[in-house]
Order: sequence, then structure tokens, then C-alpha cells
Amino acid sequence: MGKLNVFNFITLNGYFQGPSGDITWHRHGVEESKYAAKRLKSKSILLFGRVTYEMMESYWPTPIALKNSPEVAEGMNASEKIVFSRTLKKAEWNNTRLVKGNIVEEMKKMKRMPGKDMTVLGSGSIVSQFAEHGLIDEFQFMVDPVALGEGTPIFKGITQKLDLKLIDVKKFKSGVVLLSYKPMKK
Repeated sequence: MGKLNVFNFITLNGYFQGPSGDITWHRHGVEESKYAAKRLKSKSILLFGRVTYEMMESYWPTPIALKNSPEVAEGMNASEKIVFSRTLKKAEWNNTRLVKGNIVEEMKKMKRMPGKDMTVLGSGSIVSQFAEHGLIDEFQFMVDPVALGEGTPIFKGITQKLDLKLIDVKKFKSGVVLLSYKPMKK
């Protein structure tokens, strides 16, 4: 059974995106890019909701992405990807599979099957749904030293307490801190 991980960047006040989906506040420098490229070499299956998928697909396969972050672009484009959406008609980014069913039930099935680890990128509503059902094995948050007046909280919509245990901390020169957590078993 593969592990289900979350990798997201958030603000100090817990937003994973600003108004209208803005993520320009994130400080993704050379050191963070090297970390992301290293993570992509793990060959984890990347999971997205429709909105995050469309944003990623519009950038990573482009010449600009290959020029700005060649290792990350290479990893993103080569990775196996799953997009969860009831409204998306087709997923055209290479190595992408579209899942339209009940995402919680689909994830339960995927976790029972032998195979690779899976990593949710962005996709706040999916993170909340999977967290609500106890499906996530590890959370990694890149916390930027910025607070926003408004935005979308990373755990928007959860209805129960989520206790986490800190398992690792990594500090980047930009002031970004990577916090890794495992859910505490009830």
C-alpha cells in the first residue's frame, strides 16, 4: 500500500491561496526548487483537484517552465498524475488519468492497492476531504513568512479536530520553513 502525502505551501496564517487563487506570495527560490526536484525523483504519483491541475498544466509543459526550473519541469511532466474532477472532460497533460467518481472511495481503493506513494499538490478541497476521512499519512507544509488579509485556509471545511505530530523541520535561506507532520492516531 502506497502512502498518501500532502505537499503544500501556506502563509503564516494558514492560507494556501490568496484571493482569486493567487499564489504569487510564495517565495520559491533556488533552494526550494532543488528540494522540489529532489522530491519529484521519488516517483510519487501526483494528485490534483481540477483547479490546481489546470493551473499546473498551463505552466509546467511550457518552454518558460523548462527555462525557469528545468529539473522541476522535467519531473512534473514525467510524473504519473491523477486529477480528481467531476466536471473536467479530459486530462491532456501527459501521464495523467482522470478520476470522476467519489474521491474518498477512490482513494480508499488506491491505498489498498500495492504501488507507489501518492502526493497531493495544492488542491485544498481534496486535502480537506482526505484529512476529514483520515486518509493522509504525512503533511508537508512550506510556510512562507507572510500573512494575507484574506484567502483560502488549507483545511477549509473540516468538521473535526486534526491532531498532528511534528516529525521534521527544514529551514530555507529565503525564510521559508518546511514543516512535516504525521496524523496522531486516535
